[in-house]
Amino acid sequence: MNIDEFRIARKHMVEEQIAARGVLFPPLLVVMESIPRHLFVPSDDLAWAYADGPLPIGYGQTISQPYIVALMTELLHVKPTQRVLEVGTGSGYQAAILGQLAAEVHTVEVIPELAIQAASILADLGYVNIHVHTGDGSMGWPEKAPYNGILVAAAAPSAPKPLLNQLVDGGRLVIPVGNRGFQHLEVWERMGKEFSCKEDLPVAFVPLRGEHGWK
Repeated sequence: MNIDEFRIARKHMVEEQIAARGVLFPPLLVVMESIPRHLFVPSDDLAWAYADGPLPIGYGQTISQPYIVALMTELLHVKPTQRVLEVGTGSGYQAAILGQLAAEVHTVEVIPELAIQAASILADLGYVNIHVHTGDGSMGWPEKAPYNGILVAAAAPSAPKPLLNQLVDGGRLVIPVGNRGFQHLEVWERMGKEFSCKEDLPVAFVPLRGEHGWK
């Protein structure tokens, strides 16, 4: 595929996979139509870069289905002045989207090779507000807390307390919670010292690794 074909594929992805399913936040649709998702997938899978499904990126990890990326981002309610944390950098694609919607993004990846690769792609694309860290994302990234939003791109057995505690008042945590094979998206919101939780779409994510994930 050439540049024009990729551009047309992105447009179709946004119209047919995302907007048609009810994700309609205008800035998010513009961002997803502009970001070259094919740069974040392995070269062997370029033909499927804008397909309606996840793709393997090595090390037992995946780049999520475009619709799920869009839905989780919309549920986060990101604003241009905010600081956001992503847990599970993976390919870096989700971080790229957040980087165009938020003022500052910190993203944590437990697999060093993926962190290095994602940081390189994001730097090549000119991002200066996305900071890639290697570590146990289930513990969050307390050095830069608190966050207006936290998005977890891996499945946890329950919402990690360190992540909830790193939210600002009114902040949101979007996370898949369940067992290793099947989860629901949970949307947590902090209200002072209290937290509320709403359950959303059933999903299937790779397991979150770390102290508050799967051993």
